[in-house]
Amino acid sequence: MNLELLIWIGAAVTLAGLGGIVWCIFAARAAKAESRGDDALLRARMQRVVSVNMGALLASMLGLMMVVAGVFLAR
Repeated sequence: MNLELLIWIGAAVTLAGLGGIVWCIFAARAAKAESRGDDALLRARMQRVVSVNMGALLASMLGLMMVVAGVFLAR
């Protein structure tokens, strides 16, 4: 039962990370559209997007590791 719970928690963490990645895509598009050639504004907004993107990738990776560990240990 505990390993099945690990799989479900890992899947939830992975989906949260994926949601963060999708948010980053839309935020980067919006930042590019709003900057209109102002490189300083674009750079400031993209710094936040890149930080969130790295966190989302980390969450996705950890979630997938939890799923794989749960599957292998459940055997």
